[in-house]
Formats: sequence, C-alpha cells, structure tokens
Amino acid sequence: MKSIFNKLASLALSAAAWAGTAVFSLAHAVNDLPGGPAVNQLNLPPAVTRIAADQAWLHWFMLIVCTVVFVAVFAVMFYSIWKHRKSVGHKAANFHESVAVEIAWTIVPFVIVVIMGLMATKTVVAMKDTTNADLTIKATGMQWKWGYDYLRGEGEGIGFVSTLDSSQRAMSDAGGPKKGEIVDDYLLKVDNPLVVPVDKKVRIITTANDVIHAFMVPAFGIKQDAIPGFVRDTWFRAEKTGDFYGQCAELCGKEHAYMPIHVKVLSAEDYSKWVAAEQKKMAAKQDDPTKVWTLDDITKRGEKVYAANCAACHQANGKGAGPIKPLDGSAVVLDADHKRQILVLLNGQNNNTMPSWKQLSDTDIAAVISYTKNNWSNKTGQLVQPAEVLALRK
Repeated sequence: MKSIFNKLASLALSAAAWAGTAVFSLAHAVNDLPGGPAVNQLNLPPAVTRIAADQAWLHWFMLIVCTVVFVAVFAVMFYSIWKHRKSVGHKAANFHESVAVEIAWTIVPFVIVVIMGLMATKTVVAMKDTTNADLTIKATGMQWKWGYDYLRGEGEGIGFVSTLDSSQRAMSDAGGPKKGEIVDDYLLKVDNPLVVPVDKKVRIITTANDVIHAFMVPAFGIKQDAIPGFVRDTWFRAEKTGDFYGQCAELCGKEHAYMPIHVKVLSAEDYSKWVAAEQKKMAAKQDDPTKVWTLDDITKRGEKVYAANCAACHQANGKGAGPIKPLDGSAVVLDADHKRQILVLLNGQNNNTMPSWKQLSDTDIAAVISYTKNNWSNKTGQLVQPAEVLALRK
C-alpha cells in the first residue's frame, strides 16, 4: 500500500517539476542542498527518521483519499446536473427525505474519517514519546541564534551558541550572492552546528529567553515551539549520517530569516571524538577569573568574542541598526564605571532586545567589554578584568 502511494506521488511531482527545473537552475545558479532545500521542491524533503517517513506516507494517503472523495462527489453532482437538466425535459423530483440516503451520507464519511484517524494516531502518539532518550539536549531560542546545552548522555556538560556564519551575514548585507555565484547553503550556514550521533534517540527540550521561536528540521519530521518560561520537547532518531538543515519556524522579529538550524549527524565513533574535542576546548576556556590581563591581550580576545556573538546585531563597525543601539560613542561604553556595561551583558536590557550573555565566561565578557571600550572612536584606554565580572554575577 505504501509503495503504491509513494510511486503515485513521485510520478506526479516529477512531471510537475521537470518543466521548470532547468530554467530555474540556470537563472538562480543554485543546486539542491543535501539535507536542506532543493530546487523546485514540491514534495516533503527526503525522510531521515522513521517518524518523518510515516508523516510523508500519511500526507500522501490523506491527500489521495481527499482527492478521490472530491472527484467522486463532484463527478456525481455534475453528472446529475447535466443529465437531469430542465432543458432536456427533466422535472425535479418532489420528496422530503430518504432514510437510506441519510444513513449512507452519515455512515460513509464517518467510516472514512475513523480510518484516517486510526492510521494517523500511531504516528502522532509516537511523535510525542520522548521517553528513554539516549541523549537530551536543550535548545534555547534567542534573538536571533540558538543555544545548545547537552544535559544527559554522552557529551553531558557541553554547551555553545549557534549563530549564522558571519560571512553569510555580510553577503546578505551586500544584497545576496553575486551574479553567477553558487551558494547552496545561503543563510543556512552556522558557526557551531548541533552535533548528534546516528541511530540514537535524541530528545530536544525547547525554551526561549525572549520571544516565541520554533525548532524545526524538516528531514527529521520535527517542529516544536520554544516559548519563554515554558519547557516543551520533541525527539528524533537519525538513520543516516550527514548535514541536515532547518530554521526558526516562528516569526520572531526582524532577524527571523537569520536564525538557521544546522544538525550534523555523525557515526558513533566520530561523535565520541567530537565530544572529546569539545571537552578539551571547554577545559581550555576555563580561565582563571583572578588572572590579570594586559590591555593588548584582552582586546585581541575580545575582538574574536565580538565577531562571534555581537557583530550580527551591532555590526562590525559598532554603529548598530534600527532598534539596536550603537556601541561606537555609546555613553555606557565610554563610562568609567565598568559596572554599568557589565550588568547589561549579564542581565540584558530593553525587554531582551539586548539579551543576557551570562553563558559567556567571565573572561570573555571582560574581553568583549574591553574591546568595545577601545575600538572605533572609543579610545578610552579602560581595561575590564574578569574578576570584575565575577563579582557582579548573581
């Protein structure tokens, strides 16, 4: 049964897409992105999980059933109208009710709906069964990036922020890819992808720290809202290694289009190697907050922190844009009272238009503040030490 539906769907989509594919590809100079969108894509993306495959089958099953019912009902209706029209001498029948007809048009739709509901129930129930997960990861939506924290399973304790790659943001600010330039992963490339092992049940806990976001990866068949103050969850078990892409599926503000999701599925061996490498990085980042830095050294580090976390909103030139306040010439940045700027980074401000950056280390926060105080026209000569940040953490 499933194979018949899949063949019918593939034939229909192939016929519809064939005519325009060549023209579209030449005009836009883009190719299919494995694990992501495809040129002239009309069908759901290739399934990488059992749930996604079941969803695709249910989609086509429901569509075909509805199409058959539609064609049958309207065929009878139009035949009756044409065959029994007044112009050929037919007269309208005069009757008030027909028990047989009433029973038929009540029972038949009821049976169809019950069958459709029964076939969907198994998949819907399975979609919500997040028990017995091998790996649990919290995905926190932020304007406009994702924070990932590995809570349970191999890799527990790892945490990082995933942001649109700065080169792609610069490309977008310049009007998009240049004519003839092929960028298949345009606005989908991130600096730190979410990494998971193949054939393991991964539970994703979603929340947000500002507005409503939504975690969606079509190839996995998952889409779950991330709501401030609430914890929700979904799960997937990837059956193939590779790179798979999604996006925030909730309109979350002006940077909504710059909030991609990139999931890298690795073999068990490669995943273990990745975990070991990340743990080494984390150990290296555990700087001593009592260390006293020189201005030159801490601003060099701050430049990297700024590029990775701040430049997307405040821009590389520190001028800001729209509701994003400029840092170049900012009174808070120029103020000799370091406490003001430290508290902004720790707690956020303006209803999280400026989010909290507590997830950064004391050294990274001190470094980025020192960088902003000594870059562009801000030549204050002021130096913020990590110990100052540590003292203000709550």
